[in-house]
Amino acid sequence: MTVKIRKVGTSNVLTVPKSITNLQKEYEVFEGRDGAIVYLPKHKNVFEDQAFVNSHLYDGDDSGFVEAEVDDDEL
Repeated sequence: MTVKIRKVGTSNVLTVPKSITNLQKEYEVFEGRDGAIVYLPKHKNVFEDQAFVNSHLYDGDDSGFVEAEVDDDEL
């Protein structure tokens, strides 16, 4: 399938074909080195959500860790 860029006002527009379903409301747009235009659904950055960060803070409990040594040939 091929789409063409159209000029609308001062913007360039690529039409999304009807066969593409499950559209999101917002997309991040990237241009690849080879000229590819990539649209990725925009997701909320969980690290900007203070409630998420607070619920995942390290509480100082390291009882789940295993004591181990690293051999010289593993460095």
